[in-house]
Amino acid sequence: MIISRTPLRITFVGGGTDIREFYSRDSPGAVLSASINKYIYITVNKKFDNQIRVSYSTTEIVDTVEKIKHPSIREALKFLDIDGGIEIVSISDIPSLGTGMGSSSTFLVGLLHALHAYKGEYVSSEEMAQEAVKIEREILHEPGGKQDQYMAAYGGIQLMQFYQDETVSVKPLVTTEEIREALENNLLLLYTGIQRSSTDIHRKQSNGVNVKIEDYRRMRQIALQLFDDLSRGKTERMGTMLHENWMLKKQLSDGISNDSIDELYNRALKNGATGGKLIGAGGGGFLLFYAPHEAHANIVKALDLRKQDFKFDYQGSRIIFVGE
Repeated sequence: MIISRTPLRITFVGGGTDIREFYSRDSPGAVLSASINKYIYITVNKKFDNQIRVSYSTTEIVDTVEKIKHPSIREALKFLDIDGGIEIVSISDIPSLGTGMGSSSTFLVGLLHALHAYKGEYVSSEEMAQEAVKIEREILHEPGGKQDQYMAAYGGIQLMQFYQDETVSVKPLVTTEEIREALENNLLLLYTGIQRSSTDIHRKQSNGVNVKIEDYRRMRQIALQLFDDLSRGKTERMGTMLHENWMLKKQLSDGISNDSIDELYNRALKNGATGGKLIGAGGGGFLLFYAPHEAHANIVKALDLRKQDFKFDYQGSRIIFVGE
């Protein structure tokens, strides 16, 4: 039996510049994100017979890989030449549908990690990320960017840059423990209760890059500026940069925000937040705010949303159990 544990992520700024439609035209894209201590766990076990059993939000028992309905599981097994006699079970700390934390890519990275371990193979963070990108973007042709796969594989607080030749640089934020604790204490994560599919949002966003090219360029610059600030131990512009990035991003395409999200966001600003954003593609999921810690209680009360406590994860996808 193999168990992998892979972190979900929150994006600070630059999200959207990791799509090919932007970085292939105006390289590089730049995204600043952080992995958090909320995880997807994948258990892989040898099955008694030659069937395949996969359990996620539903359970499938099939005779061949081709009959698996879950696309990522099916293609991961095919990619690694595993044809049967296996059981795969997933558990998530956070609802896996439409939260904006990159759960689908996190699931796939954790699955690939566990399957490689099941085969007795070592796989690096870079290889896991590349394989997940290949399956999601090239084999399944799902719209979206690359940051989720890399954050799941690497963990930490990372500036990722995406180049025309499809290479990705991953640069960790190197700063003091005091600064990291200040970020954790001042960031507030609230669940809207709105679940949405990111597919349509990603598709609309990809189709509109040419029209919004200057907004993408500014979002890239914000990511580079904020990373530089935090590297120097400066957190005072964190909120205003989140705010500027969100004002740009929500104009990229329909569906990224709506009246109810805007109302919640404005209410948070009135109660002490200096900036924030919806995590992920938009439309629902989690709202992230930057505010003095003493203002958090008022913001939570004003928005009447569930607070999700978290800390940063610095390890990325890990194999946490290997047993007979």
